[in-house]
Amino acid sequence: MRIKTIVVLALAIPSLAVASFAQNYTAEKTTDHGMDIVRLTDAAKGVEVSIVPSIGNLAYEMKVHGKNILSFPLADVSELKKTRGAGGNPFLAPWANRLGELDFWANGKKYTFNTTLGNIRMPVPIHGVLLNSPFWEVTEVKADKHSAYVTSRLQFWKHPDMMAQWPFAHEYEMTYKLSEGELEVRLAVINLSAEPMPVSIGFHPCFQLPEGKRDDWTVSIPAHKVVLTDERLVANGEYKPFDLPNPLLLKGQALDTGYVDLDRDSEGREHFVFQSGAEKVEGIIGPKYPTAMVYTPPNAQAACLEPMAAISNAINLNHDGKYPELQMLAPGAKWVESFWVRSSGI
Repeated sequence: MRIKTIVVLALAIPSLAVASFAQNYTAEKTTDHGMDIVRLTDAAKGVEVSIVPSIGNLAYEMKVHGKNILSFPLADVSELKKTRGAGGNPFLAPWANRLGELDFWANGKKYTFNTTLGNIRMPVPIHGVLLNSPFWEVTEVKADKHSAYVTSRLQFWKHPDMMAQWPFAHEYEMTYKLSEGELEVRLAVINLSAEPMPVSIGFHPCFQLPEGKRDDWTVSIPAHKVVLTDERLVANGEYKPFDLPNPLLLKGQALDTGYVDLDRDSEGREHFVFQSGAEKVEGIIGPKYPTAMVYTPPNAQAACLEPMAAISNAINLNHDGKYPELQMLAPGAKWVESFWVRSSGI
């Protein structure tokens, strides 16, 4: 009888542990409208995040009590096969936002884009070459008593059409982690090339507040300087003081604006807040994202916050001596940073 009792207990304890984790967090590979996705769930906080790795590793839903706070204007996720970039949380790499020309400078060398390859958005090169990339590989999907997360990898160096545009062998590792109702998006960039590589990546999450119209929203922008641009919205390396009300009512605003010299909390993070009444969505940006853009898409009930490792056109401005802050990643080194999304009142 002693032996049987020991066996029963040994089998029961692991199953109880799994059930306990499942009550709080789950991470599963599943499908949505025929698309392979990963879904992370925090049942205690009523938050569910859905990611489609095969199309840019895009998080296209972050449902809070059944309401999506990520703007996603398409009918369903399968529509992403027909379009480039449509809400959610697009990843912008190897450069974020706009470059001034069809070429760029790095390490004293000039590189010109091959526009015949069809992976450069024209006429102003914008948002890199990975928006809808099918080359992400899921490496881990896991839930435990603290969180649910998925990690994916993109080996840039394996793809000649991309290396032709950005001749630095490198890799990306992205983790979406859901914990205590908060989503962390953690990115690692690994430089595998023989030369230092400019780090000018970013994200383009677009948010929506389920109730009310955008004209009633406010945004809190923790910035002291505004990035100045030319008529193409390409940064020119100059700034002006931030002089708008804070928080700023979005009614009548047409923002596509970069901000620097950001206020930071004790952990070096900046907090941007979109709010309407009691509803609030907060974007929190780690210190290696020294720039953020706020964008209000025309005729949309959405607003975007873009964490960026540098201002737009930073690579060329650095060559011109106008942006010494450009981060350079040494050969063999890894760059790691996160941003976070959380909500309340929804």
